Amino acid sequence: MGRFLAVLLVGSAVIAGFSMYYLQVHAFYSEVEGGDVQLVSVVSDTPEVISFDNFEAIDADSSPIRYRACFTTDMSLSLLTETYVGLEKATPRNAPGWFDCFDAAAIGAELDAGTALPFLGQKNVDFGVDRIVAITDDGRGYVWHELNECGEKAYDGTIIGEECPKREMN
Repeated sequence: MGRFLAVLLVGSAVIAGFSMYYLQVHAFYSEVEGGDVQLVSVVSDTPEVISFDNFEAIDADSSPIRYRACFTTDMSLSLLTETYVGLEKATPRNAPGWFDCFDAAAIGAELDAGTALPFLGQKNVDFGVDRIVAITDDGRGYVWHELNECGEKAYDGTIIGEECPKREMN
């Protein structure tokens, strides 16, 4: 009887562990169909679609920061920096291992080396979440979502000030 209970306990743990892994890494993600790439203009302060190709993206309804995308562009970094809102610092979030085009460590290394530059893609794409776009000097681009100051306040329990937009409740 003891062996049966031990096997049952270990088997249940293995099934629960695999299920948790699958739910976190695969189940909630879906491929984004027909997306675009936008950057915030320094002139109008609104997002504008830029020239892009080879767009691949994933997203999940379970969290506003699970969005990841890859693309290519023929626009030069000098043109982009003159036309669109750049960011001082950006740190890409990890993507699931099966989404091959998005390697957060490699993108972060390119940002640190200055061979890629970060831009603001869209402010408050969801409450407290901005879309960040990084583009390399050879035209590869990456997109992810990041909490902005209002989002960090909202999720850590700090009082949200008047400078934050109203939060829509579903």
